[in-house]
Amino acid sequence: QVQPVESGGGSVQAGGSLRLSCAASGYTYSTARIVGWFRQAPGKEREGVAIISTGSGRSRYADSVKGRFTIYPDNAKNTVYLQMNSLKPEDTAMYYCALTYRLGDLPDRPADFNYWGQGTQVTVSS
Repeated sequence: QVQPVESGGGSVQAGGSLRLSCAASGYTYSTARIVGWFRQAPGKEREGVAIISTGSGRSRYADSVKGRFTIYPDNAKNTVYLQMNSLKPEDTAMYYCALTYRLGDLPDRPADFNYWGQGTQVTVSS
């Protein structure tokens, strides 16, 4: 059973940075692995923030985080990171890591992902 585990959340002031980590236990390496970071604020739907194929390196970002967030893997550690810079209060949310295995286009909907972590809270104050 693959189980993503997130870490690295916390509270920062606007303009600050955080790095989230997603480690996958029970994981078998595959070039078809896709890892996504999603977030959900109270009263809002879960939205995709950044998606990466750890085999090809292809990635995709939500327009709201482009130029500020970077997703990147460390395949030797079975870990994917989300570096978040220039944080804004509107980035406040629970952040979730999710995994799936597929080839072709990068998925971007929560329903496309099979394995989910418990989430890590990010709070940005103004």
